[in-house]
Amino acid sequence: MTANDTTTDTKKAPSAAGPAGAVDVGALSGIRVIAGREVAQYFDSKIAYVYTIAFVVLANSIFMNEFFLTGLVDMTGFFSTMSLLLPLFLPAVTMRLWAEERKTRTIELLLTMPIRPITAVLGKYVAALALFLLFLVGTAPIVLMLTVLGEPDLGKIAAGYLGLFLTGALFLSIGTLISSLSSDQIVTFVSTVVVCFLFVLSGQENVVAVLDGLAPTLELGTTLHDSFSVAPHYDAFVRGVVGLPALVYFGGLSALFLYLNALVLERNRS
Repeated sequence: MTANDTTTDTKKAPSAAGPAGAVDVGALSGIRVIAGREVAQYFDSKIAYVYTIAFVVLANSIFMNEFFLTGLVDMTGFFSTMSLLLPLFLPAVTMRLWAEERKTRTIELLLTMPIRPITAVLGKYVAALALFLLFLVGTAPIVLMLTVLGEPDLGKIAAGYLGLFLTGALFLSIGTLISSLSSDQIVTFVSTVVVCFLFVLSGQENVVAVLDGLAPTLELGTTLHDSFSVAPHYDAFVRGVVGLPALVYFGGLSALFLYLNALVLERNRS
């Protein structure tokens, strides 16, 4: 290497490091770093073990009860019940994501890192999704058992799992947003449970009937069912139908809540 080459390399180094020697963390690497940090905290605090075991035991118990009652090689009843289970479990996954950062004031340190707020949001969101996927993997023995006992419709089961994952992803995005608005984990948990249940219960037939009965001209129940609730979209997946409107609904709302979360962090940073 010549003296000129050494001089050139020396001049390039500061621009790579950025101002004050801070390394410019790329979006993907930033997401990976934050997600890895969050996943490690889940397992270090034993949260991952407790939640996964509880979810898997309860989910498998729900299926076995349904299976012994009907004797059908089918998971429709299981998926229908799971929509009521997610609003109870997933808020416990997200309640600490930002609330704990606020309580310990480490959020200020995080926001001084050379990353955009949306990168931090996506990093924590990916970690929550990873734990949720671990929950779902724990129900895989159900599918294996059904394939041994009979010939289930694997396409329909796959669609049901996709709907379950997308519903969970939506609830996790709601949870991360609410967690960024409070430093109290209990308040965050309860608030997220209430909001998630609103998305679910607004699609229940009896709730729709009651709301329509209270205001027949407005048809409030029907309006909420068609435009707000997860029920019609999720039920389509459970029936084995994967449609573009449902994908847009889940993807669009999840992206919206994550974007709002980033706006909250941007406000805190400023």
